[in-house]
Amino acid sequence: MSKIIAVEHLSLDGVMQAPGRADEDSRDGFAHGGWAYRHDDPVQAEVMGRHMAANRGALLLGRRTYEDFAGYWPRQVGDPMAEALDKTEKIVASRTGSGPLAWRNSIWLGGDAATAVPGIQRRQPDRNLVVLGSGDLLRSLMRHDLVDEYLLLTHPLVLGTGRRLFDGVGPVGLRSVDTVVTGTGVVITTYRRA
Repeated sequence: MSKIIAVEHLSLDGVMQAPGRADEDSRDGFAHGGWAYRHDDPVQAEVMGRHMAANRGALLLGRRTYEDFAGYWPRQVGDPMAEALDKTEKIVASRTGSGPLAWRNSIWLGGDAATAVPGIQRRQPDRNLVVLGSGDLLRSLMRHDLVDEYLLLTHPLVLGTGRRLFDGVGPVGLRSVDTVVTGTGVVITTYRRA
């Protein structure tokens, strides 16, 4: 059966909200958007590229993350990351979404994600599902013990406020299988279920 792999940027205090841009997600008055990019470096790019190459499959995204990505990545002409995302199947989980999706290779996931995802895993056992961002979706999958692996990029800063990865999730036993520290102090750790 395929694996569900979560790839998340976190602050030291576990905040995952709006790592990419100032205007990415200001829910609950969050004013620290764009905090992750100041720590980009070649080591991080190499680790992420290696991870993407090893885990080919589909992206599993929440509606909010999908809409954010679809508004940005298709416009990044000539960017290797944009080209890879465009070619990848994107499965969009939403309790409210319907109708056609504009970004190439995108489909809606019907029904409750925690119920529907295991069916995808059984039908396509050789393709992993990679979750990027998508906090609400990811926490739902975590509460149902469906996440097999976490690639966590922990940045050397404390934000104090914001939506956190493990909010509302019970005990999760994990074991570290790989750790890399970048030149900017980001700790990239791969965890699997214990």
